[in-house]
Amino acid sequence: MENMVEIRNLSKQFQGFSLKDVSFKIKKGFITGFIGPNGAGKSTTIRCLMNLINIDSGDIKIFQTSHAENTVDIKQRIGFVYDENYFYDDLSIEKNKRVIAPFYKNWNDSVFYRYLEEFQLPTNRQVKHLSKGMKMKFSLALALSHDPELIIMDEPTSGLDPIVRRELLDMLLDIIQDEEKAVFFSTHNTTDLEKVADYITFIHDGNIVFSEEKDDIFEKYALVKGNRNQAVLLLDFPVIGRKDSEVNFECLIDRKHLPSQWEKTLIIEKPTLEEIMYYTVKGVNKSEITSA
Repeated sequence: MENMVEIRNLSKQFQGFSLKDVSFKIKKGFITGFIGPNGAGKSTTIRCLMNLINIDSGDIKIFQTSHAENTVDIKQRIGFVYDENYFYDDLSIEKNKRVIAPFYKNWNDSVFYRYLEEFQLPTNRQVKHLSKGMKMKFSLALALSHDPELIIMDEPTSGLDPIVRRELLDMLLDIIQDEEKAVFFSTHNTTDLEKVADYITFIHDGNIVFSEEKDDIFEKYALVKGNRNQAVLLLDFPVIGRKDSEVNFECLIDRKHLPSQWEKTLIIEKPTLEEIMYYTVKGVNKSEITSA
């Protein structure tokens, strides 16, 4: 299975924050989701990946080469969809296209106009008069019109209505059907990734928590629920994260530590990605442990 991207031991230091030995891969023919709370390092990692900021140490290989060796060719082969609007607001869709298209040697006008027709985007409309959903569709049309092999998307579904979000997710699934492309998709909306992602990379506080196949992740963790009296079972147990109320508790554990007898007395469920992220970030505080 070919890796389009290989990041090894990436580190980047800022005042008050740092990426610490970040390592993961993006595989050809698949959608890789990138999750983590605000400030976890998602956008910084993407900026390093795109060579928009210099890294302190580590190694980033894209298409088996590096930005230092061939950054122009790498960027020609990437479609980048930003989380914000970086277009010329006072220009129309058509005029923005005329500015951007010459930068790509494989630019295809027919593909671009096909996407505009599919997205129902008027060529003469000024960008500042487009809705957020229309701007995202325009950004995607630009990103896909030079036949990129790797599509990198930073929070593309943020603030979109459910219909536009679903259209975008369906398009991502279509993109990888030929198994020659890859999508790297950063988002806070973990339900989107549950629908379309093949792999999930989870970053927290500048560290990679895991980078694995989505199905393996769901099999790895268990969500355990019980009443307050049963919370005594958690004493000295390796809980990843926990939440207590006056009447019950809920916690995330590694399924390999799950005692077989718990299945007879407690509720054992498969967690969602959101629950895995929440409880990993939340952890367990001392007041919850002592009050059990």
